[in-house]
Amino acid sequence: MTRKKNAPAETMTLESDSYWFEARQPLVCLVFLTPLLLIYELGVLSMGGSQPELIRNGADYWMRSWLSQLGLTQTFLLPCLIVGTLLVWHLCCKHPWKVSAETLVGMFAESLLFAFCLIVLGQVQDLVFQQLPSPVMMFIKQESASRVVSFVGAGVYEEVMFRLLLLPICYLLFRGMMLQARWSAVLAIISTSLIFSLAHYIGATGDQFSVFSFTFRTLAGLFFAGLFFLRGFGITVGAHATYDIIVGVMMLEITVE
Repeated sequence: MTRKKNAPAETMTLESDSYWFEARQPLVCLVFLTPLLLIYELGVLSMGGSQPELIRNGADYWMRSWLSQLGLTQTFLLPCLIVGTLLVWHLCCKHPWKVSAETLVGMFAESLLFAFCLIVLGQVQDLVFQQLPSPVMMFIKQESASRVVSFVGAGVYEEVMFRLLLLPICYLLFRGMMLQARWSAVLAIISTSLIFSLAHYIGATGDQFSVFSFTFRTLAGLFFAGLFFLRGFGITVGAHATYDIIVGVMMLEITVE
C-alpha cells in the first residue's frame, strides 16, 4: 500500500527531472537563447552604425517603436524586458535554478530537427504548387528579391511577438468569448499564424505579396505555434532561427523572418 501511494510522487519527480520537462523551463530557454540574443544585438550595433534600425528585424523594430511611443528609447530595454519576463515566469513557476549542458545540446539538436522538418514541409508545398495550371503558377511565383539578413533576430523577436505574447493574448480573448479551451487554443493558433504571415508584407520594407509565400508562412506559423505548445519557447526560437539561416544563407529560398 505504501509503495502504491508513493508511486505518483516518484513519477512526478522523474518527469520534473526529465529532459522533456527541463527543456520547457523559462530559465533553460533563457540560457539557450541568450547567445542568439547577443549575436543579434551586438551585430546590429556593429553593422548598423548610426542607423541600426535599418537592419533590425521587423518584429524587433515594431516592438521598439511601441516602446518609444511610451518614452522608452533605451537600446537594450527590449532584450532586458525579454530576459526579465522569462526570469519572472521562472520564479512564478518555482522551477529549480539549474541548467544542464545535456539539455542545451538536446535543444540544439531538436532545433535542427524541426528546422529540417519545416524545410521538408516547404518542399512538399512547392511540389503541390507545381501541379497547379501554368497561368496560376506564373502569378504565384513572383517573389520579392529583397531579403532581410537578420535571421537570428527573427528567430528571437518574431517568436517573442507572435508566440510568447500574441498567442496567449488571443487564447484569453477567445476564452473570454466563452469558447472551450480546446477551441480557443485552435483559433488562437490559426489567427496568430495568419497575422504572422501577413506581417511579412507590411511596411515599406515588407516583401511583395504572393500566394506561395503567404501560404508557406501561414503553414510555418502553424508549425511554430504547435511547437511552442508542445516543446516550449526555447526550442521554437532555435528552430525558427536555424531554419532561416539554412534556407536564407545556404539555400537562398523563402525565409519566415
